[in-house]
Amino acid sequence: MLTAKENLLECIRGGNPDRFVNQYEFVKLRMNPSGLHSKRPNKGEPDCANAWGITYSYPENVPAGFPVHTPEKVVIKDIENWQDYVHAPSLDFPEEEWEMFRKQYDAVDTTKALKAAFVAPGLFEQCHHLGEISATLMNLALYPDEMHDLIKYLTEYELRLAELICDKLHPDTLFHHDDWGGQNTTFMSPAMFEEFFVDPYKEIYGYYHNHGVDIIIHHSDSYAATLVPDMIEMGIDIWQGCFSTNNLPELIKKYGGKISFMGGIENMLVDYPGWTPEVVHDVVYKTLDECGNKYFIPCIAQGGPGSVYKNVYATLGAEIDRYNVEKFGCSLDEIKASRLEEEVMFPGM
Repeated sequence: MLTAKENLLECIRGGNPDRFVNQYEFVKLRMNPSGLHSKRPNKGEPDCANAWGITYSYPENVPAGFPVHTPEKVVIKDIENWQDYVHAPSLDFPEEEWEMFRKQYDAVDTTKALKAAFVAPGLFEQCHHLGEISATLMNLALYPDEMHDLIKYLTEYELRLAELICDKLHPDTLFHHDDWGGQNTTFMSPAMFEEFFVDPYKEIYGYYHNHGVDIIIHHSDSYAATLVPDMIEMGIDIWQGCFSTNNLPELIKKYGGKISFMGGIENMLVDYPGWTPEVVHDVVYKTLDECGNKYFIPCIAQGGPGSVYKNVYATLGAEIDRYNVEKFGCSLDEIKASRLEEEVMFPGM
Protein backbone atom coordinates (compact mmCIF):
# COMPACT_ATOMS: atom_id res chain seq x y z
CA MET A 1 0.00 0.00 0.00
CA LEU A 2 1.15 3.50 -0.81
CA THR A 3 2.04 5.85 2.02
CA ALA A 4 -0.21 8.86 2.52
CA LYS A 5 2.33 11.07 0.75
CA GLU A 6 2.79 8.63 -2.14
CA ASN A 7 -0.96 8.32 -2.57
CA LEU A 8 -1.33 12.10 -2.66
CA LEU A 9 1.33 12.40 -5.36
CA GLU A 10 -0.39 9.72 -7.44
CA CYS A 11 -3.70 11.56 -6.99
CA ILE A 12 -2.52 15.01 -8.08
CA ARG A 13 -0.30 13.71 -10.89
CA GLY A 14 -3.00 11.57 -12.46
CA GLY A 15 -1.23 8.31 -11.62
CA ASN A 16 -2.66 5.35 -9.78
CA PRO A 17 -3.79 6.25 -6.26
CA ASP A 18 -4.84 3.10 -4.43
CA ARG A 19 -7.55 4.86 -2.41
CA PHE A 20 -8.92 8.32 -1.64
CA VAL A 21 -6.52 10.70 0.06
CA ASN A 22 -7.99 11.34 3.51
CA GLN A 23 -8.12 15.05 4.38
CA TYR A 24 -4.79 16.32 5.77
CA GLU A 25 -3.18 12.90 6.27
CA PHE A 26 -0.47 13.65 3.68
CA VAL A 27 0.86 16.92 5.08
CA LYS A 28 2.24 18.40 8.27
CA LEU A 29 1.68 22.14 8.66
CA ARG A 30 4.58 24.02 10.22
CA MET A 31 4.93 27.62 11.36
CA ASN A 32 7.80 30.12 11.48
CA PRO A 33 9.06 32.71 13.99
CA SER A 34 6.76 35.49 12.76
CA GLY A 35 3.94 33.97 14.80
CA LEU A 36 5.95 34.37 18.01
CA HIS A 37 6.05 38.13 17.44
CA SER A 38 2.48 38.73 16.28
CA LYS A 39 0.00 37.68 18.94
CA ARG A 40 -3.53 36.55 18.06
CA PRO A 41 -6.05 35.24 20.57
CA ASN A 42 -6.81 31.58 21.06
CA LYS A 43 -10.48 30.57 21.12
CA GLY A 44 -12.31 32.29 23.94
CA GLU A 45 -9.46 34.63 24.87
CA PRO A 46 -9.84 38.44 24.96
CA ASP A 47 -9.38 40.41 21.74
CA CYS A 48 -5.83 41.51 21.00
CA ALA A 49 -3.83 43.28 18.28
CA ASN A 50 -1.14 41.63 16.20
CA ALA A 51 2.15 43.09 14.95
CA TRP A 52 0.38 44.92 12.11
CA GLY A 53 -1.97 46.60 14.59
CA ILE A 54 -4.97 44.51 13.51
CA THR A 55 -7.26 43.57 16.39
CA TYR A 56 -8.60 40.00 16.30
CA SER A 57 -11.43 38.27 18.09
CA TYR A 58 -11.90 34.50 18.44
CA PRO A 59 -15.27 33.65 19.98
CA GLU A 60 -16.61 30.16 20.54
CA ASN A 61 -18.18 28.12 17.73
CA VAL A 62 -16.33 29.66 14.78
CA PRO A 63 -13.48 28.05 12.78
CA ALA A 64 -10.91 30.80 13.42
CA GLY A 65 -10.34 34.32 14.68
CA PHE A 66 -11.38 37.33 12.64
CA PRO A 67 -10.53 41.06 12.58
CA VAL A 68 -12.47 43.62 14.59
CA HIS A 69 -13.46 46.63 12.50
CA THR A 70 -15.12 49.08 14.83
CA PRO A 71 -14.13 52.59 13.66
CA GLU A 72 -11.42 53.09 16.24
CA LYS A 73 -9.81 49.71 15.49
CA VAL A 74 -9.65 49.79 11.67
CA VAL A 75 -5.97 50.23 10.80
CA ILE A 76 -6.36 52.02 7.44
CA LYS A 77 -8.49 55.04 8.14
CA ASP A 78 -7.77 56.78 4.80
CA ILE A 79 -6.75 54.73 1.75
CA GLU A 80 -5.20 57.75 0.04
CA ASN A 81 -2.71 57.91 2.92
CA TRP A 82 -2.42 54.21 3.71
CA GLN A 83 1.35 54.54 4.21
CA ASP A 84 0.64 56.53 7.39
CA TYR A 85 -1.14 53.53 8.92
CA VAL A 86 0.40 50.33 7.48
CA HIS A 87 3.81 49.38 8.82
CA ALA A 88 5.13 45.88 8.19
CA PRO A 89 6.62 44.22 11.25
CA SER A 90 10.26 43.24 11.33
CA LEU A 91 11.29 39.81 10.02
CA ASP A 92 14.70 39.94 11.72
CA PHE A 93 14.33 37.04 14.15
CA PRO A 94 17.07 35.47 16.28
CA GLU A 95 18.75 32.42 14.78
CA GLU A 96 17.75 30.32 17.77
CA GLU A 97 14.08 30.91 16.90
CA TRP A 98 14.64 29.72 13.36
CA GLU A 99 16.49 26.70 14.74
CA MET A 100 13.52 25.85 16.98
CA PHE A 101 11.22 25.72 13.96
CA ARG A 102 13.81 24.02 11.76
CA LYS A 103 13.83 21.08 14.15
CA GLN A 104 10.05 20.80 13.79
CA TYR A 105 10.37 20.66 9.99
CA ASP A 106 13.25 18.19 10.12
CA ALA A 107 11.30 15.89 12.45
CA VAL A 108 8.65 15.18 9.78
CA ASP A 109 8.93 11.67 8.33
CA THR A 110 8.97 12.66 4.67
CA THR A 111 8.32 9.11 3.50
CA LYS A 112 4.77 9.51 4.81
CA ALA A 113 4.04 13.25 4.72
CA LEU A 114 4.95 16.54 3.11
CA LYS A 115 6.32 19.29 5.34
CA ALA A 116 4.45 22.49 4.58
CA ALA A 117 5.17 26.05 5.56
CA PHE A 118 1.91 27.62 6.75
CA VAL A 119 1.41 31.27 5.74
CA ALA A 120 -1.67 33.37 6.52
CA PRO A 121 -3.31 35.70 5.79
CA GLY A 122 -2.77 36.23 2.07
CA LEU A 123 -2.80 39.44 0.07
CA PHE A 124 -6.54 40.04 -0.24
CA GLU A 125 -7.25 39.04 3.34
CA GLN A 126 -4.44 41.22 4.64
CA CYS A 127 -5.89 44.16 2.69
CA HIS A 128 -9.31 43.79 4.23
CA HIS A 129 -7.98 42.87 7.67
CA LEU A 130 -6.19 46.21 7.60
CA GLY A 131 -9.00 48.15 5.98
CA GLU A 132 -12.36 46.31 6.43
CA ILE A 133 -13.80 44.19 3.67
CA SER A 134 -16.53 46.42 2.20
CA ALA A 135 -14.20 49.44 2.22
CA THR A 136 -11.45 47.35 0.61
CA LEU A 137 -13.73 46.20 -2.20
CA MET A 138 -14.82 49.80 -2.79
CA ASN A 139 -11.18 50.91 -2.78
CA LEU A 140 -10.28 48.39 -5.47
CA ALA A 141 -12.83 50.09 -7.71
CA LEU A 142 -12.35 53.72 -6.68
CA TYR A 143 -8.68 53.93 -5.67
CA PRO A 144 -6.87 51.43 -7.91
CA ASP A 145 -3.47 53.19 -7.76
CA GLU A 146 -3.44 53.22 -3.97
CA MET A 147 -4.54 49.58 -3.83
CA HIS A 148 -1.86 48.52 -6.31
CA ASP A 149 0.71 50.26 -4.11
CA LEU A 150 -0.63 48.65 -0.94
CA ILE A 151 -0.65 45.19 -2.55
CA LYS A 152 2.91 45.73 -3.81
CA TYR A 153 3.99 46.61 -0.25
CA LEU A 154 2.36 43.46 1.14
CA THR A 155 3.87 41.38 -1.68
CA GLU A 156 7.35 42.62 -0.84
CA TYR A 157 6.79 41.55 2.77
CA GLU A 158 5.61 38.10 1.65
CA LEU A 159 8.61 37.70 -0.64
CA ARG A 160 11.00 38.53 2.18
CA LEU A 161 9.23 36.01 4.41
CA ALA A 162 9.37 33.45 1.58
CA GLU A 163 13.12 34.00 1.23
CA LEU A 164 13.65 33.35 4.95
CA ILE A 165 11.35 30.30 5.03
CA CYS A 166 13.03 28.67 2.04
CA ASP A 167 16.55 29.50 3.19
CA LYS A 168 16.16 28.48 6.83
CA LEU A 169 13.37 25.88 7.01
CA HIS A 170 13.47 24.11 3.61
CA PRO A 171 9.81 23.08 3.24
CA ASP A 172 8.76 20.94 0.29
CA THR A 173 5.24 22.40 0.33
CA LEU A 174 3.52 25.74 0.97
CA PHE A 175 0.07 25.97 2.55
CA HIS A 176 -1.11 29.53 1.96
CA HIS A 177 -4.39 31.13 3.02
CA ASP A 178 -6.40 33.78 1.18
CA ASP A 179 -10.20 33.58 0.92
CA TRP A 180 -11.53 34.84 -2.40
CA GLY A 181 -15.26 34.16 -2.24
CA GLY A 182 -18.40 33.31 -0.32
CA GLN A 183 -20.81 30.42 -0.58
CA ASN A 184 -21.98 31.06 -4.15
CA THR A 185 -19.82 33.77 -5.71
CA THR A 186 -16.41 35.41 -5.59
CA PHE A 187 -15.77 38.69 -3.80
CA MET A 188 -14.87 40.38 -7.07
CA SER A 189 -15.08 39.74 -10.79
CA PRO A 190 -12.36 37.68 -12.47
CA ALA A 191 -11.27 40.81 -14.33
CA MET A 192 -10.74 42.76 -11.10
CA PHE A 193 -9.06 39.78 -9.46
CA GLU A 194 -6.67 39.48 -12.40
CA GLU A 195 -5.90 43.19 -12.36
CA PHE A 196 -4.81 43.23 -8.72
CA PHE A 197 -3.81 39.77 -7.55
CA VAL A 198 -2.64 37.40 -10.29
CA ASP A 199 0.77 38.96 -10.95
CA PRO A 200 1.66 39.39 -7.26
CA TYR A 201 0.76 35.77 -6.57
CA LYS A 202 2.72 34.59 -9.60
CA GLU A 203 5.71 36.35 -8.08
CA ILE A 204 5.19 34.87 -4.60
CA TYR A 205 4.37 31.34 -5.67
CA GLY A 206 7.02 31.47 -8.38
CA TYR A 207 9.61 32.26 -5.72
CA TYR A 208 8.60 29.25 -3.63
CA HIS A 209 8.53 26.94 -6.66
CA ASN A 210 12.00 28.14 -7.66
CA HIS A 211 13.45 27.60 -4.18
CA GLY A 212 12.71 24.00 -3.32
CA VAL A 213 8.94 24.04 -2.77
CA ASP A 214 7.37 21.44 -5.06
CA ILE A 215 3.70 21.83 -4.15
CA ILE A 216 1.65 24.98 -3.57
CA ILE A 217 -1.60 24.42 -1.67
CA HIS A 218 -3.84 27.48 -1.62
CA HIS A 219 -6.69 27.70 0.87
CA SER A 220 -9.87 29.56 -0.06
CA ASP A 221 -12.94 27.98 1.53
CA SER A 222 -15.40 29.39 -0.94
CA TYR A 223 -16.93 29.40 -4.35
CA ALA A 224 -14.15 30.34 -6.77
CA ALA A 225 -14.76 28.22 -9.87
CA THR A 226 -14.41 31.28 -12.12
CA LEU A 227 -10.91 31.90 -10.73
CA VAL A 228 -9.51 28.42 -11.40
CA PRO A 229 -7.73 29.48 -14.63
CA ASP A 230 -6.08 32.26 -12.62
CA MET A 231 -5.07 29.77 -9.91
CA ILE A 232 -3.38 27.64 -12.54
CA GLU A 233 -1.56 30.69 -13.93
CA MET A 234 -0.42 31.62 -10.39
CA GLY A 235 1.20 28.21 -9.95
CA ILE A 236 -1.25 26.68 -7.47
CA ASP A 237 -1.09 22.88 -7.43
CA ILE A 238 -3.98 22.19 -5.02
CA TRP A 239 -6.95 24.45 -4.27
CA GLN A 240 -7.95 23.57 -0.71
CA GLY A 241 -11.34 24.64 0.62
CA CYS A 242 -13.38 24.32 -2.59
CA PHE A 243 -17.07 24.20 -1.71
CA SER A 244 -19.42 21.72 -3.35
CA THR A 245 -21.21 24.76 -4.86
CA ASN A 246 -18.33 24.93 -7.37
CA ASN A 247 -19.61 21.84 -9.23
CA LEU A 248 -16.47 19.88 -8.43
CA PRO A 249 -17.04 16.95 -10.82
CA GLU A 250 -17.16 19.44 -13.69
CA LEU A 251 -14.03 21.28 -12.50
CA ILE A 252 -12.12 18.02 -12.03
CA LYS A 253 -13.05 16.90 -15.54
CA LYS A 254 -12.09 20.25 -17.07
CA TYR A 255 -8.94 21.12 -15.14
CA GLY A 256 -7.66 17.86 -13.65
CA GLY A 257 -3.99 17.50 -14.53
CA LYS A 258 -3.43 21.25 -14.25
CA ILE A 259 -4.70 21.66 -10.67
CA SER A 260 -6.24 19.42 -8.01
CA PHE A 261 -9.15 20.12 -5.68
CA MET A 262 -9.22 19.55 -1.91
CA GLY A 263 -12.48 20.00 -0.06
CA GLY A 264 -16.05 19.37 -1.13
CA ILE A 265 -17.29 19.10 2.46
CA GLU A 266 -18.04 22.57 3.77
CA ASN A 267 -18.52 23.02 7.49
CA MET A 268 -22.17 23.98 7.11
CA LEU A 269 -22.95 20.48 5.79
CA VAL A 270 -21.55 18.53 8.74
CA ASP A 271 -20.10 20.81 11.42
CA TYR A 272 -22.98 22.29 13.42
CA PRO A 273 -24.83 21.76 16.71
CA GLY A 274 -26.70 18.49 16.58
CA TRP A 275 -24.58 16.94 13.82
CA THR A 276 -24.76 13.16 13.61
CA PRO A 277 -22.46 10.41 12.31
CA GLU A 278 -25.24 9.43 9.90
CA VAL A 279 -25.18 12.88 8.27
CA VAL A 280 -21.39 12.76 8.00
CA HIS A 281 -21.59 9.31 6.40
CA ASP A 282 -24.10 10.45 3.79
CA VAL A 283 -22.13 13.60 2.88
CA VAL A 284 -18.83 11.72 2.62
CA TYR A 285 -20.17 8.89 0.47
CA LYS A 286 -22.05 11.27 -1.85
CA THR A 287 -18.97 13.46 -2.30
CA LEU A 288 -16.61 10.58 -2.99
CA ASP A 289 -19.02 8.89 -5.39
CA GLU A 290 -19.38 12.11 -7.40
CA CYS A 291 -15.74 13.23 -7.56
CA GLY A 292 -13.50 10.19 -7.90
CA ASN A 293 -10.04 9.76 -6.42
CA LYS A 294 -7.90 11.48 -9.08
CA TYR A 295 -7.25 15.22 -8.79
CA PHE A 296 -9.58 15.32 -5.76
CA ILE A 297 -8.92 15.11 -2.01
CA PRO A 298 -12.03 14.88 0.16
CA CYS A 299 -11.64 17.23 3.09
CA ILE A 300 -13.47 19.56 5.45
CA ALA A 301 -13.33 22.93 3.72
CA GLN A 302 -11.84 24.96 6.57
CA GLY A 303 -8.16 25.75 6.33
CA GLY A 304 -6.56 23.17 8.57
CA PRO A 305 -7.17 19.86 10.34
CA GLY A 306 -9.99 20.13 12.85
CA SER A 307 -13.58 21.24 13.14
CA VAL A 308 -15.68 23.68 15.11
CA TYR A 309 -17.63 20.95 16.92
CA LYS A 310 -15.87 18.11 18.67
CA ASN A 311 -15.28 14.86 16.78
CA VAL A 312 -16.65 16.08 13.42
CA TYR A 313 -13.23 16.06 11.76
CA ALA A 314 -12.34 12.66 13.21
CA THR A 315 -15.69 11.23 12.08
CA LEU A 316 -15.11 12.55 8.55
CA GLY A 317 -11.74 10.83 8.50
CA ALA A 318 -13.22 7.57 9.77
CA GLU A 319 -15.89 7.63 7.06
CA ILE A 320 -13.31 8.22 4.32
CA ASP A 321 -11.31 5.28 5.69
CA ARG A 322 -14.48 3.19 5.74
CA TYR A 323 -15.18 4.08 2.11
CA ASN A 324 -11.63 3.10 1.15
CA VAL A 325 -11.99 -0.26 2.88
CA GLU A 326 -15.33 -0.95 1.22
CA LYS A 327 -14.62 0.32 -2.29
CA PHE A 328 -10.89 -0.35 -2.73
CA GLY A 329 -10.40 -3.42 -0.55
CA CYS A 330 -7.92 -1.63 1.68
CA SER A 331 -7.00 -2.88 5.11
CA LEU A 332 -7.76 -0.37 7.85
CA ASP A 333 -4.59 -1.37 9.70
CA GLU A 334 -2.53 -0.75 6.57
CA ILE A 335 -4.20 2.60 5.99
CA LYS A 336 -3.39 3.72 9.52
CA ALA A 337 0.20 2.51 9.19
CA SER A 338 0.64 4.49 5.96
CA ARG A 339 0.30 7.89 7.62
CA LEU A 340 1.64 9.87 10.54
CA GLU A 341 -0.42 10.63 13.61
CA GLU A 342 -2.96 13.42 13.07
CA GLU A 343 -2.18 16.80 14.62
CA VAL A 344 -4.68 19.27 16.02
CA MET A 345 -4.72 22.69 14.41
CA PHE A 346 -8.32 23.58 15.17
CA PRO A 347 -9.69 22.27 18.46
CA GLY A 348 -12.83 20.40 17.48
CA MET A 349 -11.15 17.30 16.06
